[in-house]
Amino acid sequence: MQLPETDSCVVNVQKLLGASVRVVSAFQNVSAHKLKKLDYAIDCDVLVACDDRDAREIGIALARDAGLRGIDAGPLANSVVAESLTSALIWINRKYKVPDAGIRITGLDALARIP
Repeated sequence: MQLPETDSCVVNVQKLLGASVRVVSAFQNVSAHKLKKLDYAIDCDVLVACDDRDAREIGIALARDAGLRGIDAGPLANSVVAESLTSALIWINRKYKVPDAGIRITGLDALARIP
């Protein structure tokens, strides 16, 4: 994955589409081929970033509906963090010969884990 020289991919999409469109950043670090398998339990969290709080909550709800834990990652500018993790996760998948390395945010014991 190659990040743009400035901002993040999703921030650039927001700039391209304009302020009237709500752009939500999520699911970058979740294996796409695992998401296609509706009966497969994916053990990772989803960082959800958006400048619009209500749209961010919708992204979190979509993650929950997919059986994952959506984590409010704040404004869209924070999406660069999730985007940057993608390259590291691809490396980890190759190095350790696993198909779907993901992330888990610790310290959020008050939030129930999705079974």
